[in-house]
Amino acid sequence: MAKRVALVTGGMGGLGEAIATKLSQMDYKVVVSYSPGNTKAPAWLEAMKSKGHDIYAVQIDVSEFDSCLAGTAKVLEDVGPIDVLVNNAGITRDMTFRKMGKVDWDAVLKTNLDSVFNMCKPVVDGMVDRGWGRVVNISSVNGQKGAFGQTNYSAAKAGMHGFTKALALEVARKGVTVNTISPGYIGTQMVMAIPKDVLDSKIVPQIPMGRLGKPEEVAGLVAYLCSEEAAFVTGSNIAINGGQHMS
Repeated sequence: MAKRVALVTGGMGGLGEAIATKLSQMDYKVVVSYSPGNTKAPAWLEAMKSKGHDIYAVQIDVSEFDSCLAGTAKVLEDVGPIDVLVNNAGITRDMTFRKMGKVDWDAVLKTNLDSVFNMCKPVVDGMVDRGWGRVVNISSVNGQKGAFGQTNYSAAKAGMHGFTKALALEVARKGVTVNTISPGYIGTQMVMAIPKDVLDSKIVPQIPMGRLGKPEEVAGLVAYLCSEEAAFVTGSNIAINGGQHMS
């Protein structure tokens, strides 16, 4: 049987990199997307190759539908049909609603929520036709409980799960599952950029486990949802937050 193809958006660094390397270890043919203007892609691919991960990369602006169409078409031509899609790419533009401008709202909604439509649209029909597929959307604990200064981010991440549930219903009989993962505070570059005193005094104390999560822990959950064993899991939102928020 040919290797399945997995596409991870925003896969160069942080959580996306952990997911990409985990799927590579599971013998998927892994493709990562990277943003236009990212000049570090060749060096990153070489670094991955030196670690035994033969990963393919494609440039996609996930906030633009035409770019997603072109990028997924290139993957189909160069690598093969996409069996697994992990919608991981995201940005933040944090500020109170009082200070937030329309441009800050639009940037986050386009990159974090519109991107899910933009990436699913070109690939889900193929999954349905082949009778097998996995879509995993990376949301956030702040999409579940809200967060001060993140009306844009929380709205986008909450909307992601509404999309998940509706699409899961439509493709459930076709061998395609659609799920959301909602990580809490994970020790990625984005989180570690928060001042240490803020992490130590305001964030870590909210986490019953008393620590940040590890990217590899989230990647392990993604890997399960992409597996054969997870065929009966669909339309779910799985929290992985150290007990910070329970619902």
